[in-house]
Amino acid sequence: MSRRKRLTFWGADENDDSLPRAVMDGRKTVTADTVAEYYKPYGEYGDSGYGPGDIIEVYDLKQRLRCVIRATKVYTIKFGDIPEEVWRGEAFSSAEEFREVHIRCMPHEDLHDDFELVTLHFELLEIVAREVND
Repeated sequence: MSRRKRLTFWGADENDDSLPRAVMDGRKTVTADTVAEYYKPYGEYGDSGYGPGDIIEVYDLKQRLRCVIRATKVYTIKFGDIPEEVWRGEAFSSAEEFREVHIRCMPHEDLHDDFELVTLHFELLEIVAREVND
């Protein structure tokens, strides 16, 4: 691949850039997705299968480059057993809050205790655009 991998953080709507901001503020250091979706590319601004050491450009929903991260760890967890480093890295106050938000964000999934998610842990390398103008 001749370019860096890309990732888009989703929000409530195209103007919601809260997740890229949380990354740039150092509050968000983990993201989680279903096993099936983690390994499926989702367009020009979303690759898949990120692995430790990957340098990844982070885009908002308006396809604006916001920051650059490095993947540090990737592993699978069960929805009924969310490790503290995952819920804290997702900027939640508890595993229960993590579960509640993901149930709302993934209404099409049957998120039971044994349902598996892939977690991508990362570190911020560079802030490209903290403030953006439309």
